[in-house]
Amino acid sequence: MRRRPGLSARMKLALSYAGFLFVAGALLLAMVWAFLLRYVPDNSQGLLGISPNRYLLVHTFAPAAAVAMAFLLVFGLVGGWLLAGRMLAPLTRITEAARTAGKGSLSHRIRMEGRQDEFRELSDAFDSMLEQLESHVAEQQRFAANASHELRTPLAISRALLDLARQDPAQDRAAIIERLHTVNTRAIDLTEALLLLSRGERGTFTRESVDLSLLAEEAAETLLPLAEQRRITLDVTGGTAVTCGSAELLLRMVTNLVQNAIVHNLPADGTVTVHTGAYGDTSVLRVENTGRPLPPDLLPTLTEPFQRGTERVRTDEHAGVGLGLAIVHSVVRAHDGTLGLSPRPTGGLVVTVRLPAAP
Repeated sequence: MRRRPGLSARMKLALSYAGFLFVAGALLLAMVWAFLLRYVPDNSQGLLGISPNRYLLVHTFAPAAAVAMAFLLVFGLVGGWLLAGRMLAPLTRITEAARTAGKGSLSHRIRMEGRQDEFRELSDAFDSMLEQLESHVAEQQRFAANASHELRTPLAISRALLDLARQDPAQDRAAIIERLHTVNTRAIDLTEALLLLSRGERGTFTRESVDLSLLAEEAAETLLPLAEQRRITLDVTGGTAVTCGSAELLLRMVTNLVQNAIVHNLPADGTVTVHTGAYGDTSVLRVENTGRPLPPDLLPTLTEPFQRGTERVRTDEHAGVGLGLAIVHSVVRAHDGTLGLSPRPTGGLVVTVRLPAAP
């Protein structure tokens, strides 16, 4: 934004200091004039011919007062300039840090030393903002790189299959078409997941009253064949848990949690328990499943995009695209809720979603 040139904050403060000091000196001299000279006789001879009269005092006092006022003005300007520079020095460091960040260097920190005051508080807030921005930009860069890699994989496979069909007409076209269909389906699923993730991050949706218990039953009914195929016991317990949000996004959140609990489970005879309930002004959804023990350092990475449990290898058609918990985290944040992950002592995971209850 273009602005007209003006006085700097340091100059304004210096002029303010000097003006205040000049006015204070003028008031002091006025008080001296008013309370001292009013009792001095105003005649040519003075009091009994030996005391100074008002005329002599005025002509003696006026030049000294003018010199004092000039000194106060100069002293106020110089002292105000020095004091303003000292007071605004932290602001200069903050401005330089902001310009450095504006050029793309988010790793710079001010780390202003000294006791707490307004400038130190501003500096700490600015450092915290830079840290969050750096983390967010790094996360977005990782997300963009992973998304490009994930989208490139099905396209590369499709290209290889098409080249194979073109170069060798004797190949089984039905098998190639089936593989192309599978690869294309995966690419579409990935694209839809990315769009859903972006929609959750933006928070652009219509809010309505939604019962999490009904969504849990619907998701369990949809995924029951998958659970039976893997010999997983799927139970839905608890009561109503009404919140305010998008029914579509919340259903996708519950479905992702239940599907992850089924897929990342024991090879057989595992369990998945979905529990809903209302606790005061909070609606809670808890999904608990059996499985292999999870290392504690793995939990913070599970909500990052394109993370698939302990490894990134696709074991079957239900391995997903690595956006399940990332979408869940995005939906929970868009609904002003919290997502908690905790490992079970015997193996498996407990996922707890807390959302504000509907009024």
